[in-house]
Amino acid sequence: MSLDTTALVPRAVTRPPNRRVVGLLLLAAGPVLVLGLLFVLPVTGMVAEGFVVDGRFAPGAVLEVLARPRVHRVAWFTVWTSGVATALAVVLGLPAAYALHRLALPGRAAVRAALLVPFVLPTVVVGVAFRQLLGEGGPLGSLGLDGTPFAIVCGLVFFNVAVVVRTVGVAWEALDPRPGQAAAALGASPSQVLRTVTLPALRPAIVGAASIVFLFCATAFGIVLTLGGVRHATVETEIYLLTTTVFDLQAAAALSVLQIVVVVGLLALAARLRAVPDPTAHRTATPARPVRRGDTPVVVATLLVLAAMLVPILTLVVGSLRVDGGWGLANYRALSGTGDDQALLVPVTSALATSLRTAVDATWMALLVGVVVAAIVTRRSHSVAERRVRSTLDGFFMLPLGVSAVTLGFGFLITLDQPPVDLRDSPFLVPMAQALVALPLVVRTLTPVLGGIDDRQRQAAASLGASPWRTLLTVDLPVAWKPTLAAGGFAFAASLGEFGATSFLARDDSPTLPVVIFRLIGHPGAMNFGMALAASVVLAATTAVVMLAVERLRVPGVGAF
Repeated sequence: MSLDTTALVPRAVTRPPNRRVVGLLLLAAGPVLVLGLLFVLPVTGMVAEGFVVDGRFAPGAVLEVLARPRVHRVAWFTVWTSGVATALAVVLGLPAAYALHRLALPGRAAVRAALLVPFVLPTVVVGVAFRQLLGEGGPLGSLGLDGTPFAIVCGLVFFNVAVVVRTVGVAWEALDPRPGQAAAALGASPSQVLRTVTLPALRPAIVGAASIVFLFCATAFGIVLTLGGVRHATVETEIYLLTTTVFDLQAAAALSVLQIVVVVGLLALAARLRAVPDPTAHRTATPARPVRRGDTPVVVATLLVLAAMLVPILTLVVGSLRVDGGWGLANYRALSGTGDDQALLVPVTSALATSLRTAVDATWMALLVGVVVAAIVTRRSHSVAERRVRSTLDGFFMLPLGVSAVTLGFGFLITLDQPPVDLRDSPFLVPMAQALVALPLVVRTLTPVLGGIDDRQRQAAASLGASPWRTLLTVDLPVAWKPTLAAGGFAFAASLGEFGATSFLARDDSPTLPVVIFRLIGHPGAMNFGMALAASVVLAATTAVVMLAVERLRVPGVGAF
């Protein structure tokens, strides 16, 4: 007689599929309500401005705006500058991604952090740095590139190379080297291995990085506004100019509709192109190998990229120390004042304090929602319906990534200004907008980590009598606490430099530091510009310190950010 031992194996108690879906929806109700109130409502209100004329639905008004010659020029300028900047960022980022994630270079952690700093620098700071580099009297001022499309493309590449290095580098770090080694053993040359084995495996990461870079370039605000002004406008800056200068809300809303449609289409296309499994889906990391002689071109290319990233920042620092043809700290001492001809209503130091307080509030808000969202979308699904619900929720919570911060900020103004949702005087208005901008970074940092936890560990803990809270503390928390702190660092840095939505929402008596910097460079006077340079250095240094801490918390082989 045989003994059926399967009955002796403890099994986790499972709920019926319908009950799981209902529980999932109840858990997601809070984040969905928050995003609906603070994102869907403002964006819908902004878009409605383009379709409603004199109280009636008039979709023809949007078509009339989109038929304007200037709109065509702005749209084409946005497309070609974003395309060129994306191609350059990918070409420059791939060698650096390989060198910094697959080679045991000395000091590679510091180099990775240095290359990541431009991505989280305030866009206004990036614009000021390139104006200092390319403008009259700058190191490259004789080339006459200031205010040209070339300057804008350079600024966009500078800002976005880190996305390629980080995204593709993490995928490369997690890539199994054995297929490439097998191809080499069969006689394939290094270039053939790269072309036939490595690049196909990295295609999801490369396509994902390129699509995100194009998205960031197409919705760039501070860089284009600072370097291009009115002469060279993208869709993003045109929306800003139409709302703040021309006061043509209908045209601004029409452009917002166009931008949202294009961004959604781009993200859908990128999802279809990612046809092979993502190597970062599993928490594995290949040890870095020693540098060989054949790696010299890649190492040199990485050093050149690092130098190109450092030159604008060093130019900014040097410019902040120049005073009346000499050297000194007068520009930094002037930060306690309001500039020439009362350019500001409050000292720059007060604006810095406001920025720090606002970033702290935005960070805890983004973490509070982001941790719950990441937990919701990464738990294992037990039915097709549950899987579809999680996929839908994942896409819904990523919507802030594809909508202009300018659109979001102006939507706040026109929709959250009357009961029962009147937040105009709320001290949390700006932090809430910044938290929405930072939310996708938090979710995308935590999702690979939580998704990499083997669900059988949770089931084993539950079968041994552990409560859900005990399971969370013993299984999830030991793995997720470092990435959660890193996600908080990203959210803090992103909030500290946020300019698009904040430029609409910050009050004149409590501006953030990026808003103050933009106001300073808009007022004539050597002192005002020197103060803008000094304030930019302070903001850049604060961001760099945060990113160095984030790099130390990085989990190898997991997460693009």
